[in-house]
Amino acid sequence: MELFFQQLLNGLTLGGVYSLVALGLTLVYGILHVPNFAHGAFYMAGAFVAFYLISSQGLNYWVAMAGAAAAVALIAVLSERLVFHPLRNAPYLHHMIASIGILLFLESGAQALWGADFHRLQTPYNNIIELAGLTLPAQRVLIIVAAFVLVGLLQLFLKKTIVGATIVAMAQSRDGAALVGIDANRVAMLTFAISGALAGMAAVLYAPINLVYTSMGSLVITKAFVIIVLGGMGSVPGAIAGGLIIGFAEAFGAFYISTDYKDIIAFVLLVVILSFKPEGLFSKGAR
Repeated sequence: MELFFQQLLNGLTLGGVYSLVALGLTLVYGILHVPNFAHGAFYMAGAFVAFYLISSQGLNYWVAMAGAAAAVALIAVLSERLVFHPLRNAPYLHHMIASIGILLFLESGAQALWGADFHRLQTPYNNIIELAGLTLPAQRVLIIVAAFVLVGLLQLFLKKTIVGATIVAMAQSRDGAALVGIDANRVAMLTFAISGALAGMAAVLYAPINLVYTSMGSLVITKAFVIIVLGGMGSVPGAIAGGLIIGFAEAFGAFYISTDYKDIIAFVLLVVILSFKPEGLFSKGAR
């Protein structure tokens, strides 16, 4: 039973990180209506910004996280203004190619600045918490708590604020939102900023137990794509639920089956669920 609860903790850790990344991705999908492949590079950039602020500038972990969130939010907004906005009337294929270009640019830039080596992000939460016979690494507990707090705050923002309502409206229909006076440009920039900040914070939370390197966003963004398809393209609740499902499936699959197949489990689960529910677990449209 202790081992079961240990894997439950691991599943919550993975699910929390995946949900944060998938939430940002699904918000941007509501604006672009195409997958943003650059989102994985935003995740990577957040980890490297925090690594620089901690290792070179001597800042503490939380200040570095805030700095990473702000820096990645700025990168995301610049990407929207300089790349995606000029392509707003172009075929969706152009958006996809442009996002891949941003991905390659950011990865190459990070490698030029920090090299291709693996780096360890320092965290003050290296201690072990013993609770009811369970061994709980403090960083994993932090990831779970922080992820659920951020998800809850985002849900409150989208549902209880006027600005959040404009994001939901634009995700449902950009033309309809414009007809009722919503500034599409301002909402697009805000959405990209939120998306980038979530990716940056997710990276800083997970990097201390997963190292920092230039291609670290590739597998995470692949899982995020699986999650948003699984949960329903553009669905905020679907991104949360999908992240948790994939996190638990990987944790328990790695323990009860084999760690060799951990990264395949998400794709097998995607095929199985979509075979029975092709539209995903939730209907399309951010809610």
